[in-house]
Amino acid sequence: MTEPLTVHVALDGGRDYDILIGRGLVAEAGARLAALGARAAGIVTDSTVGALYAEALKASLEEAGLRAGIVTVPPGEASKSYARFAEVCDGLLALKIERNDLVVALGGGVVGDLAGFAAASLRRGVRFVQVPTSLLAQVDSSVGGKTGINSPLGKNLIGAFHQPRLVLADTASLDTLSEREMRAGYAEVAKYGLIGDEGFFAWCEAHWRGIFTGGPERDEAVAACCRAKAGVVTRDEREDGERALLNLGHTFGHALERITGYSSERLVHGEGVAIGLALAFRFSAKLGLCGGQEAGRVANHLVLAGLPTRLQQVPGGSGDADAILDAMAQDKKVRDGALTFILARGIGQSFIAPGVDRAAVRAFLEDELSAD
Repeated sequence: MTEPLTVHVALDGGRDYDILIGRGLVAEAGARLAALGARAAGIVTDSTVGALYAEALKASLEEAGLRAGIVTVPPGEASKSYARFAEVCDGLLALKIERNDLVVALGGGVVGDLAGFAAASLRRGVRFVQVPTSLLAQVDSSVGGKTGINSPLGKNLIGAFHQPRLVLADTASLDTLSEREMRAGYAEVAKYGLIGDEGFFAWCEAHWRGIFTGGPERDEAVAACCRAKAGVVTRDEREDGERALLNLGHTFGHALERITGYSSERLVHGEGVAIGLALAFRFSAKLGLCGGQEAGRVANHLVLAGLPTRLQQVPGGSGDADAILDAMAQDKKVRDGALTFILARGIGQSFIAPGVDRAAVRAFLEDELSAD
């Protein structure tokens, strides 16, 4: 088996960890987790992913001498709730998971966020491992220690920073994703180029099809995104500054997710991010920060990859400008009631823009909603 690519997250205080990227890592998980010194592991997964991989992962852990059990939740963003959080915590306690054991998040971003928050809370902190099975989770949410659940008032408003001890990104698991989920994850891949690496965005424009079809470009893209995120997390672990750049497109995207009631039938996270990325660049162009040609280039690439870029593409509607602004008011980056956006002076030149004028945002949204 090919040796996996390795990205190191160099946190201090003995909290550094590796991200391993390659095909077949679920089958090897037992030996790698046993090396962390645990005696037991509680696998948290959803019913879709669990049907594909949970028993194989459990068998690998047991073969390595770990006692293992499985806690399953329904798939979809709605599982990031108070009720499911309680179920997961109680399920892990029923498995007698202790502080020196492991919680293993097997699934996409929803499972990773939910299981990670349970691990952070259980016995005031249990070690956990991320085994992300979606493209979005492999390139973004599984790395960096952000965990949490949603509130009816907004997305990811309840949570904790709790770093994993290991991330196993088995890129073979992406073979079973639906085309929609691959596209949604790809929005986060493109985001890394748009934030601070125009060369990577150009590489994506040339090689995105290989990421979708499972060529060597897939592992390369996941590793590139993880290296970028690991660097940011190392420099700004708790989002006091630079790490907020990773939210490019998310102020708009999270607002749309709230408006759609976190219904994955209407809008999944990556689709909201794709619309948000296009909006962030068009808003930047309207403010005179970047050229309209660059905003067009961003949108054209996302469309080519099969992603939505307009408010009119939200199934069931996105609401009016005031509804979107109201949803934005609960964004985590709001400071003293003022909106903070991640805007761009060009592709690969994003920056944090605090205190953006609400009237300017409203006027922009009105223009977008009335566009053909």
